[in-house]
Amino acid sequence: MPSVLITGASRGIGHAAAQAFAQAGWDLLLLSRSEAALQSLAAELTPTGRRVVYRACDLCDPEAIAPAVDQLLAQGLRPSVLINNAGAAYTGDLLAMTLERWQWLLQLNLTSTFQMCAAVVPAMRGAGGLVINVSSHAARNAFPGWGAYCTTKAALASFTRCLAEEERTNGIRACTLTLGAVDSPLWDSSTVESSFDRRAMLPLEQAAAALLHLAQQPATQVIEDLTLMPSTGAF
Repeated sequence: MPSVLITGASRGIGHAAAQAFAQAGWDLLLLSRSEAALQSLAAELTPTGRRVVYRACDLCDPEAIAPAVDQLLAQGLRPSVLINNAGAAYTGDLLAMTLERWQWLLQLNLTSTFQMCAAVVPAMRGAGGLVINVSSHAARNAFPGWGAYCTTKAALASFTRCLAEEERTNGIRACTLTLGAVDSPLWDSSTVESSFDRRAMLPLEQAAAALLHLAQQPATQVIEDLTLMPSTGAF
């Protein structure tokens, strides 16, 4: 059976993706900050008959990632797909941002993805695998007050393209899911201020379905980027 490793799995897009993949017959390896939330999700998915293993890990802590992945992989599943979904947003003027906040956002949105790939991709080589990095249309645009977020997502898109080129000969594919506004817990974060109409945003289930679509592509092809936007356009 195929297996997928999802970061940020306990809520939002990650939670919806775990549900979608389990229903489609995939085994699951899940990472999130909250062990209690992961335990609850695993119990929720038990009726699907799929195997679910999980490990709590705060991706903001660079020292915690490699040990957590090692412990997760030691439970016997080897992912054929890695979904780097965990991330955060920050609103505020670029030059008014503290260095601490800047480094926090870079760690969560970019560096942790590099670390996850470094920990997981070597185990995929030989058998082949796919890395899906969840990006944003902010990677291609400049939005006032969202500069730091735009920067991290632009760097993530570049990282993904470079990873795909370097790992091609190892049978590893890499792609991005580029999303417009999704009605997710991101908007409830203390680091985000917005007054957008969330009813016009993409539902979580559509983002999860797009991830599953990317993962189900045959090994002989890759959708390098799938862009999914609300029909109302950019916010």
